[in-house]
Amino acid sequence: MKTSRNRQAMSEINVTPLVDVILVLLIIFMIAAPLLQQGIDVDLPKAKGKELGEEERITIVVKKGGLIYMNDTQVSKDELIKKIGAISRLSPNVFLKADKDVPYGFVVEIMGELKESGIEKLGMITEPKMSLR
Repeated sequence: MKTSRNRQAMSEINVTPLVDVILVLLIIFMIAAPLLQQGIDVDLPKAKGKELGEEERITIVVKKGGLIYMNDTQVSKDELIKKIGAISRLSPNVFLKADKDVPYGFVVEIMGELKESGIEKLGMITEPKMSLR
């Protein structure tokens, strides 16, 4: 008795479950990504200029009402001056974001204090100005 076995190993992979899992993960990441962006809500003025690359930097935010933040941590003006004075020897990149409703004099006062603390270069962060052409 000779029985013939014509079995072959199944070489095809069923990709349907893989595609289902990938689509579910894609939807989850699309929903979660905007929620992960955190920061301080500031109404920035609009200006022309080129975008800066992401790099290690110190960001100082001046909000409406005179609130000052250093890298997402609220500080007083005196604390800001002490912290900047301590790290100014490292020549960090310091950028200033100021709400457009903050009085000009207060922003200039903060800029002056930063310069006195030893900051050589101070960048201003604005929103890109949209032009319809």
